[in-house]
Amino acid sequence: MGGTLGVVLGGAVLSPGAARRAERWLSAGKVSDLMPDTPTAVMLRVARQDGYAQVVERRTVFLVRTGDSAVTAIDSTCTHLGCRVSWNADAKELKCPCHGGRYDSSGAVKGGPPPAPLATFDTKISDGDVLVRM
Repeated sequence: MGGTLGVVLGGAVLSPGAARRAERWLSAGKVSDLMPDTPTAVMLRVARQDGYAQVVERRTVFLVRTGDSAVTAIDSTCTHLGCRVSWNADAKELKCPCHGGRYDSSGAVKGGPPPAPLATFDTKISDGDVLVRM
């Protein structure tokens, strides 16, 4: 009985569903292409295994260059109800078209119903390329 329980629990712990996701750094563009303090939308292709099939999702993130070489990656999903925000250059803010949520260029809430700032992703610079961890 103990052996059977060990096999069942061990299989659950070692199964692919319980395995930690592999860290993926995706290339998102060149630092030199980014304007300072201005969010630039980029589309990332995120491939993941779903059972026997590989699924490719497209994620839009905003890259914001701060200083000479620091870059922040901001998720484009509004924290209110999940609509996609876009950059309004005239107002200098990220706006949600669904319910009027407004965020500054760092993703902090400026107004409207969003309960939290936009999510961010880890970034690093390698040979002038911006890499985003997904």
